[in-house]
Amino acid sequence: MAMLIGLTGGIGSGKTTVAQLLNQLGGYVIDADRLCRDLVRPAQPAWREIVEHFGEQILNPDGTLNRAKLGNVVFHDAAEKQALEAILHPRVFDEEAKQFAHIVRNDPSALVFIDAALLIESGNYRKVDKVIVVACDRPIQIENCLKKGFLSQEEIESRIDNQMPMEDKLAYADYIIRNDSDLAQLEHHVRQVYENLKALNK
Repeated sequence: MAMLIGLTGGIGSGKTTVAQLLNQLGGYVIDADRLCRDLVRPAQPAWREIVEHFGEQILNPDGTLNRAKLGNVVFHDAAEKQALEAILHPRVFDEEAKQFAHIVRNDPSALVFIDAALLIESGNYRKVDKVIVVACDRPIQIENCLKKGFLSQEEIESRIDNQMPMEDKLAYADYIIRNDSDLAQLEHHVRQVYENLKALNK
């Protein structure tokens, strides 16, 4: 029987790398951030609602969402963050359910992972069978984000401070994957968790 597993972690924790490793081991990954990107393409219903609420100043000249501008608004205003999530979360949940059903039709014993930064905050953890939290220390989070080059250290620290504290996330975890060492160690931890889930799934 198929299992639906939530995969989450703070910004810069290595969650995306873990998702790739799970996929390489044979797991199916549903990327919540990618679903969001698809849902907010110009002229999509969610895009219309977002523009209606936040105004055209959060758009690029070509009509696509300027994620940096929108991010700056919602990361500094809890009410605006809630408004954006109210638009996006129900649609993302619906799409995840559709993709899960499609995967299971083709592979009834699939291990399916929802890669979602806000798995716990959104309440979506209640819909999964198990929760994996990828965790590392704050300096490593900051270092990993700086390597990507998209945000300044100040912006990274602000986003970490605006997320659910790591110790709170860990309270929801069935599995904790630490990412404080090298890639080989991370691969070892991921394989252990994957094999454990496969054993549960027999």
